[in-house]
Amino acid sequence: MRTTKTSLSLAITLALGSLNAVAQQQDIAEENENKKIMPAMEVISVLGHANSVILDHTGSVVVINRQEIEKIQPLSTEDVLRRIPGVNIKSEEETSIVANFGIRGLSASESKSLMLEDGVPVAPGLFIGNDRYFNPRIQRIEQVEVLKGSASLRYGPSTIGGVVNYQTKTPDDGVMLTGRVGSFNMQELSLEAGGQSQSGDAFAGIVATHASSDGFMDKGYEMTDVMAKAGVILNQNQKIGIKVSRYENDAEISYRGLLMDDYLAGADYNPGADDVFLTDRTAFDINHEVSFSDQATLKTLVYWSEVSRDYWRYNVDTDASNLAGRWIYKDTLSGNNRSFERVGIETRLLLDHDLFGMPANSEFGLRYMQEESNDTRIRAVRSSDRTGVNDRHRIDSADSFAAHGQTRIELSDRFAVTPGLRVESYEQKRVILTDDNSTAKTSNTEYLPGVGVTYNLNEFAQFYGGVYRAFSPASNGVALDGLTDQNLDGERSTNYELGLRSNQGDFSYEVAAFLMDFSNQVVTGNSDPNLSQSNGGKTEHVGMEFMLGYKLGGGFSIDSNATWVPTSEFTSGENKGNRLPYAPKIVANLTFNYQLEHLNTALTVHHRGEQYGDASNVEEIPTDAAGGIWGGLMPSYTLLDLTAQYNLATNLRLFGAVKNLTDKRYITGLRQGIYVGPERSFEIGVSYKF
Repeated sequence: MRTTKTSLSLAITLALGSLNAVAQQQDIAEENENKKIMPAMEVISVLGHANSVILDHTGSVVVINRQEIEKIQPLSTEDVLRRIPGVNIKSEEETSIVANFGIRGLSASESKSLMLEDGVPVAPGLFIGNDRYFNPRIQRIEQVEVLKGSASLRYGPSTIGGVVNYQTKTPDDGVMLTGRVGSFNMQELSLEAGGQSQSGDAFAGIVATHASSDGFMDKGYEMTDVMAKAGVILNQNQKIGIKVSRYENDAEISYRGLLMDDYLAGADYNPGADDVFLTDRTAFDINHEVSFSDQATLKTLVYWSEVSRDYWRYNVDTDASNLAGRWIYKDTLSGNNRSFERVGIETRLLLDHDLFGMPANSEFGLRYMQEESNDTRIRAVRSSDRTGVNDRHRIDSADSFAAHGQTRIELSDRFAVTPGLRVESYEQKRVILTDDNSTAKTSNTEYLPGVGVTYNLNEFAQFYGGVYRAFSPASNGVALDGLTDQNLDGERSTNYELGLRSNQGDFSYEVAAFLMDFSNQVVTGNSDPNLSQSNGGKTEHVGMEFMLGYKLGGGFSIDSNATWVPTSEFTSGENKGNRLPYAPKIVANLTFNYQLEHLNTALTVHHRGEQYGDASNVEEIPTDAAGGIWGGLMPSYTLLDLTAQYNLATNLRLFGAVKNLTDKRYITGLRQGIYVGPERSFEIGVSYKF
């Protein structure tokens, strides 16, 4: 659902429930009613409605709306996420073609947080693995929501860190063109067009983007993303909507980084220039909503998607690479080509009622989902035009069922409690077609209870807290390692959270403390089936999040947040006492804003602390091509971005940015080499609405 809510803070005020939040919710409802525009099915609701001064959610909630996104001028969704407290990004290239983020001390290299678009799972392979191969394009996103704590029990699986939901745009009447150019020959053109019937009971719209770039370090790409929406109000109590999308991206990216000597020398070439990463996705969602009364609403969502990822990678000559100090490639290559298909249906019944004489609202939901991946490996040579022998062909699949229920009970005008339970049951199957159709199966059921509370200190401040069980399923490759049922439960974590949030005029803040206690974290990548159950061991994550926003006056304001995770470590197993990889102790953001009539500028400071590249906590980064598992201690860094936008007219907006203002050279990740963050870059754009 679109929102016009203006925030005092990038991440704070939008997370706080207050009187103006409810007032704006009413304004939005009236605006949509006047336009007769039916928004996409809202699965995550961030505005409170049962009590006029608090959020219903019992955990930390952060929302970045369209106005704030435009202020950031991001090239990717992860440009937005890295400004949200609790989130750490492991960037591989500037547009984040694949998703790499961790929440609250979880490794950014192995996501254990659920990613949704309009409430629909979008990352391929939630139960079958390889869930990072699709990342929604920022050009279609209206609003970014990050939900942490016990409120994430409504969703699953993989909600240990939390839930990220991207709400897509629903174009208004008319046509809007947005163009942007920038460093590395970046060119981008977006179209938003919408209209509605004369009666106002039906609408349709499209958001389309084509972008290309030579890319930093010559990691070029050519991307096309098209999304169409339509909806019809069937009668006073019933409406239906549909979304169809198509995405294609041909990128010159690889899993190889620079070797040490070249990194120290300031090299900026593509270390895997002939490797290509080809992705496409086709999807549709159908949502239906019916209100039986003012107290009962049923929402149903049906979705299907198909994703393919072809990764053609040349083999290396290790000895020659060591002599040259850079990767030297052979004429042989392999195509690790995978496709994923998902179909699902989810329904939620929302009830407002009394329970033992107390106001209450309940939600009960069911979900059924099927996933299947087709995984091939093609052996080829440079002259073969990417054709050759398929020497590995396997089919991974999973059928899953989920049910959840929760009830928010207002024990008094100030105190509310929300108990809930989620059940996830799934069966995984692997078939090896290149091994006489050898087959293995396994199944598992997880029971995930939780409870959250909120207590209003006054009309501006609220305590909240909760405890809940979360899990992330082991992928087929681990659960069925060696075509043997490893009898693995999911990765279970008991999560605790306690927080205080307040919004009083020009001053807003939120403080949250959290503890996540893993009982059996599984780390992927074993070839020995006897190791899959226990190689990760137990882990513990303890930390705090701080958010502060303040209007200084005269058009100046500041937004800030920081995440402090002193403990994120293995508590058992071979890595006991070591810190998890890609889990820095400190991540912080500070933004200085200035707004004067039609001008809006922002100077943003982003700091990421040092972090390890692997679980061994080796500090020295390998210097040669035979480094094996790429570990090492990546230094901390601080980046500055300067953005500005000016409204020449109500329908004409100019904007520009200088990113990495100080031209800082820094390491974003280690994976068969050193990944380097983008150098200083410039962007300028214009948006015009007809």
